Amino acid sequence: MNHSENRTQPIVDQFVRRFTDQPTHLAIGPGRVNLIGEHTDYNDGFVLPVALKRDVRIVLRARTDRQVRLYSLEYDEWFEFSLDNLAYNHQVLWSNYVQGIAWSLQEQGLTLTGLDGVISGNVPRGSGLSSSAALEIATATAFLTAANQADALPGPQLAKAAQRAENQFVGVNCGIMDQFISVLGAKGHALLIDCRSLEYQLVPFPENAALVIGNTKASRSLAGSAYNQRRQECERGVALLQAVLPAIRALRDVSSQQLEEHKALLPEIVYRRCRHVVGENERVLQTVDALARNDLPEVGRLMNASHTSLRDDYAVSSDALDVMVAAMRSAPGCYGARLTGAGFGGCAVALVEPSAQQTVADTIYEKYPKTTHIWPEVYTTRASAGARVEVL
Repeated sequence: MNHSENRTQPIVDQFVRRFTDQPTHLAIGPGRVNLIGEHTDYNDGFVLPVALKRDVRIVLRARTDRQVRLYSLEYDEWFEFSLDNLAYNHQVLWSNYVQGIAWSLQEQGLTLTGLDGVISGNVPRGSGLSSSAALEIATATAFLTAANQADALPGPQLAKAAQRAENQFVGVNCGIMDQFISVLGAKGHALLIDCRSLEYQLVPFPENAALVIGNTKASRSLAGSAYNQRRQECERGVALLQAVLPAIRALRDVSSQQLEEHKALLPEIVYRRCRHVVGENERVLQTVDALARNDLPEVGRLMNASHTSLRDDYAVSSDALDVMVAAMRSAPGCYGARLTGAGFGGCAVALVEPSAQQTVADTIYEKYPKTTHIWPEVYTTRASAGARVEVL
């Protein structure tokens, strides 16, 4: 076993204790943070996530029947089911992500086998770092490994199967980004994803940069209803712009110049929503160019501009997020910072000099609670590897 042993060993110990047998494999699905490209995915646009060092792990052993027996370390909870009898469970909510993956993979025509497993995750839940996608991808990797079909699905298809599980079995209308980066992330790289074609490109993440993530620990109660409202406003913008730009199918097809030329067609609020999405798509591609040049101040500037746009035009920031971002930016060695994820709470991400990680964290702990009276959490990460399996 490799460097991950110190986190894996307690999970292995739990497996031995609960199943009185040795596990054979470890399946890992990482969480993610989106560097830039927020609310662009459902507008057919571009996103630039990185996989986190934080992940969901499943140590497992295949069974000879169709039973699945799982123990969750963090929830201290058992769940058992048959692969022939999948049903949404209102009591044990985490089980639905696991069952949904089994359903989705079997819908693809794959023959699965049962397994015994212990699940443990250190991706903070409900914080916008995709703990659900991490669980889905770890689960999918575990099932395919147990069934000796580890290479049955190419990465993009595996991501789509996981997205379908969340959309249709769990009932959450997520985009494809989270599952995609969890499967296809690579150490030392961000991943540029075209959310229309699902083409993707690994983008080297500079050695002389690190990421600091600040979890506001603030409620995200508005996120659901506002998310649907923003989608409708974007769709309305497209419908109105099609009168003069008949070839467009989504905001992805509109340039800033075209939007300014035809802004009179749009109600003010719809124009501002569109201005964020159109500008954000351009910022993602500019960020990829800046990373290729190792121009970290420019990447920071683009991240700052993204936050301003999300706050003022898209109106999905919050007081807590704005305080977090301001605290990050005030620390020496921080190039730029922005909210990450849907907004209204959750996390912000800062691009920093590696030697400044502790300074930025200390600054957050000093400044953020004074204003918000909430104690935050801070995580540091480099761009990490995507889903993988280790033999135990």
